[in-house]
Amino acid sequence: MGREVRGGFATFFTMAYIVVLNPLIIATVPDVEGQFIGDGSAPNVPLVAAGTAFVAGVLSILMGVIGKVPFAMAAGLGLNAFVTFGIASQMSWESAMGLVFLEGVIIALLVLTGFRTAVFNAIPAQLKTAISVGIGLFIALIGFVDAGFVRKAPATPLELGIGGNLTSWPIFVFVVGLLLTAVLVARRTKGAILIGIVVTTILAIVVEAVAQVGGSGTPDKPNPAGWRLVTPEMPDTIFGFTNPLVLFREFDPIGAFGSVSAVVALLLVFTLLITDFFDTMGTVVGVGRQAGLVQEDGTLPRTREILLVDSIGAAAGGAGSVSSNTTYIESAAGVGEGARTGLASVVTGVLFLLAIFVSPLVAVVPYEAAAPALVIVGFLMMTSVRDIDFTDYEIAIPAFLTIVLMPFSYSIANGIGAGFVTYVLIKLVKGKAREVHPLMWVVAALFVLYFALGPIKLLLGLA
Repeated sequence: MGREVRGGFATFFTMAYIVVLNPLIIATVPDVEGQFIGDGSAPNVPLVAAGTAFVAGVLSILMGVIGKVPFAMAAGLGLNAFVTFGIASQMSWESAMGLVFLEGVIIALLVLTGFRTAVFNAIPAQLKTAISVGIGLFIALIGFVDAGFVRKAPATPLELGIGGNLTSWPIFVFVVGLLLTAVLVARRTKGAILIGIVVTTILAIVVEAVAQVGGSGTPDKPNPAGWRLVTPEMPDTIFGFTNPLVLFREFDPIGAFGSVSAVVALLLVFTLLITDFFDTMGTVVGVGRQAGLVQEDGTLPRTREILLVDSIGAAAGGAGSVSSNTTYIESAAGVGEGARTGLASVVTGVLFLLAIFVSPLVAVVPYEAAAPALVIVGFLMMTSVRDIDFTDYEIAIPAFLTIVLMPFSYSIANGIGAGFVTYVLIKLVKGKAREVHPLMWVVAALFVLYFALGPIKLLLGLA
């Protein structure tokens, strides 16, 4: 019981940033008509934050009760950016969220017909391991980037800290948190990850009170040495409430087809579907393997129930105007604390619901305090790389591409797609096509279409 509760708390604290970040992505950008989500005439960040927490809370509880696994859910990063800049730029927010809802319904139907579960079981075991390892590297990179320890640079894709130097108080807080968490994990301390987050947050509050670092600034006046997302200060008020249910009357499932052509609408839905479909599959494989839930044959018990709740999350995110909700890779933080059952997800869900009432308190935890947990969890997930036979190039090359393209392209789906297509191609060229599961051929073909969407749009005059 203790480890499940600790795991639920750890997962929540590594995911709590979404309550702040999701509104900053989708609530502050107008649609093609110049309107914003909810209020219409102006950004309504508190409303979208409340909606984000509400939908994440309900779905995480459902995952715990129905899926019975420690996988929490919330609005998917990447997906929300695509909805904002790729869909709402062509239609109203109501229509954009309607497309997200339709995508969720389609995925749910694929689960109910058994197709999504069959695809999950058709993936070779070592490719599933590669997915887990790739997600580990991806999580670690997210942690380093979110904390500002690694940043984009003018001359190189990435650099260490600011101009190649670790010269800011927030980075100092991250490094201390990372070292503390690493030591606690190495000593097998119960609650290591959760302790690391809490202690690092307290340190961040103290540092801000003394050094007055401030936030990251604005595009006109940036502050590279500032805190990356939220400034860790004790809020003036702890309690507050905004009714998130008003957002459920904002989506329009058919409006998109009146704003753009049917071909464009279907391509947008397909892009959402492929990304959602395989991001979740990768997360379930990776976190499930770390939790020891994946069986020797590579299958996961209750896969159908898990994928069904995840599919409902996509539809619920669209209906609630907070973007598609998906299973979170940060759930690995709870698993790292020892969570193995759905109770941890229920705890995380309850905390999300409470966040509706204490959103000022949730905003206290900065990236720099939560990111060390992601780096350590990335290490834990990467340890399964030993199960891949790198002497067998037929599986080693696809596994390698799966692993490296997730962090390098900042996309789980891209890594999975590259691995699948390469695996099928190598088997075909070597005359071993019969060894490939029929569904792997179907999925590989879909990924070829997915990667070719850009040229297809050009040919159709849609780009």
